[in-house]
Amino acid sequence: MYAERASRLAGAVVWTNTPAGPRPGRVLPDGCMDLLWHDGRLLVAGPDTRAHLTEASLAPWAGVRFPPGTAPALLGVPAVELRDRRVDLTDLWPAARARRLAALVNAAGDPAEGLERAALSRAAETAPPDPLLGRIAAALDAGRPVAATADELGVGARLLHRRSVAAFGYGPKTLARVLRLQRALALARAGTPLAETAARTGFADQAHLTRDVRELTGVTPGELLG
Repeated sequence: MYAERASRLAGAVVWTNTPAGPRPGRVLPDGCMDLLWHDGRLLVAGPDTRAHLTEASLAPWAGVRFPPGTAPALLGVPAVELRDRRVDLTDLWPAARARRLAALVNAAGDPAEGLERAALSRAAETAPPDPLLGRIAAALDAGRPVAATADELGVGARLLHRRSVAAFGYGPKTLARVLRLQRALALARAGTPLAETAARTGFADQAHLTRDVRELTGVTPGELLG
């Protein structure tokens, strides 16, 4: 069973997931990075370019999902280094420091609450994210073309690409594609027909939507929504 709530950390989401059975799960690309707790360990989920299949396990998960572009400053590592990866926090931080944090989360009783407190503490120790990153993500999520986004924000195409790779894990075209996928799925899950969903989210037609969903998730829209 999956549940989520808004975090006290601005823009973040706290979530828990207890699998209903011992079968793999499918995590879809969303432009975000997560701090994860599983079996007493802390891991980091990098930005995905394709669906990530989780291991078949009945053990619960908890996580804090950071909004696009914000996690690298908190974790101290460029997003591109974690693209399509799940790594132990000890691979990113000194082992003693990572183990101390894991001990605090495990002692919290509720791992999700412990993770949130850890994220809030870390955010208090670091500079706030560059507001440009939020504006890039917002413009692309609104369906703005990459060239128009660069012009509107007053940055060159090369700078936009370089900043995007470091903050989001991939260039602005890939980020726009991932965010468009999430917009389309939200509409489709709310009952909007796929042809109308395609038109409203910037796809050429329903066939284009179906191809993109399959490439990014590994399944068709019907299989995914079913």
